[in-house]
Amino acid sequence: MAPKVNVLPHHDEPVEGRLALLEIAMNVGITELKAGTAILHEAVEDVEKLRAELRTLQNERDSFYTNTARQLADAALRNQPGVERILIPNPSISGELNAPFMAWSTCCTADLLAPECQQICDELVHPVCLQRKLWEWVFIIHHLRRLNAIGPGKRGIVFGVGNERLPSLFAMSGAEITATDAPEEIGIGLGWTERNQYATKLEDIRHASIIDEATFAQRVRYATCDMNNIAPEFTDYDFCWSSCCFEHLGSLQAGLDFVVNSVEKTLKIGGIACHTTEFNLSSNDATVESGGTVIYRKRDMEALVRHLRERGHEVDEFRVAPDAHPVDFYVDLPPYTSELHLRLRLMEHTCTSAGLVIRRGR
Repeated sequence: MAPKVNVLPHHDEPVEGRLALLEIAMNVGITELKAGTAILHEAVEDVEKLRAELRTLQNERDSFYTNTARQLADAALRNQPGVERILIPNPSISGELNAPFMAWSTCCTADLLAPECQQICDELVHPVCLQRKLWEWVFIIHHLRRLNAIGPGKRGIVFGVGNERLPSLFAMSGAEITATDAPEEIGIGLGWTERNQYATKLEDIRHASIIDEATFAQRVRYATCDMNNIAPEFTDYDFCWSSCCFEHLGSLQAGLDFVVNSVEKTLKIGGIACHTTEFNLSSNDATVESGGTVIYRKRDMEALVRHLRERGHEVDEFRVAPDAHPVDFYVDLPPYTSELHLRLRLMEHTCTSAGLVIRRGR
């Protein structure tokens, strides 16, 4: 005999009566559920309508800032003294506010004023200053450390070393460094020796305030390297970097090719590359595409990120920093100053420094 099933506890009605009550309750519940679902659908539709309206308003806002506001600002400031020293931000390029230290791919005042920057400058034995070259060094140091690329037993290579302090700092951390610069005929031909931006021997590179001579000589070696034709000997490194060099290789494409080659020719699988270069803040269209110095646009950098990812590498998103501090709006003009140099006028374009962070994937 089948056991009795108590569908509705605490009732003594026959099973048929209890089933009828249960059916009534279910029908009521289904009716209420349908009503609630209809209300929910209406609410979803309302939310989607509001989102569509918001997108329309955002597009209108962007169009206003890109066209009307920029035109008004240009007209208001035209022929005014000092106007060439003011950056009128292009909202189609700039990013949003609020981010942690070195979250952006482009130079900004906020990073240089952060306590993390002060700590790195203390290690570099270099004062904090509003110079984009300092931002480039801090960018490279921060991201190489963030990705655990530096330390005892690690091997690194730098391109276009000049007189920068990073080889001394990384060697002091226990890494073995190959410090390279262009062959002499290239360095002299481009005038880098006159600007103290070119190294011809190991003694040109060491910073005595960071590392002693014996340790430096043990962990750092000097070599020449043509960045347009990286020799096979430069391989099997844990990390590589360059600080505003690949824009001097003759064309936009030559610099992009170098970045890919630096990853695939010199790094181990999993190795990290950090490179900085000139970045166009004025336009995502007009730029300098060939010559002694080229200027990369946002679209060039984003295309390079996509290309590297397609080749199997991991690349940090390219994010343009917002103009959030009064200093971010100041444009340095030739002859450039050493006191305030985060944005500069370069061949009719307003520029700053930008960086890429890449992990070799295959």
